[in-house]
Amino acid sequence: MARSATASASNKNWFPEQVHLKLTPSSDQLAGCMPNVRVNVDVQLTTDRLGFDIFTVNAFNLPPNTTFTVFLLEKAGPPFGAAEYIGDFTSDRRGRSLNTFKLIVQEAFSSTLVNGVRTRVDLNQVGAWFADPKGDDFCLGRNSPVTPFDGDNEAGVQAFNSANTTPLPAP
Repeated sequence: MARSATASASNKNWFPEQVHLKLTPSSDQLAGCMPNVRVNVDVQLTTDRLGFDIFTVNAFNLPPNTTFTVFLLEKAGPPFGAAEYIGDFTSDRRGRSLNTFKLIVQEAFSSTLVNGVRTRVDLNQVGAWFADPKGDDFCLGRNSPVTPFDGDNEAGVQAFNSANTTPLPAP
């Protein structure tokens, strides 16, 4: 991940810090089926100024007319750990997608009990799943796994993740 500060100390209120992540296919098989895919995530860290960050997904060469669910994660790949659903994006007939989410990203965390002790887990990885269990059939076949990463508890496999980039910044 390239992390670039676009603000100096004197004009920090005018230009928020930005973070860029390049998501990559989650498996070699998916990479082979989508050799030219590009999924870029840009995050403007504006929580202190606006009360939320701006998380933009800009993708090209996706399977056409396909919806993906997006999660902030503890770990980019299995077993993922804690996960927070943040929204969906859908490709058009040409395999392009542009979607913006407004949420708190830089300070995203999960709080859970581990051995009776309240534990904080930072969510600074990103993953996207095929929202429909049949969405990955073009690559994995008709008997591909069904995962719980959608609101109806039935999604395809993880399509893309941030495993090959630096994690989002911790608070």
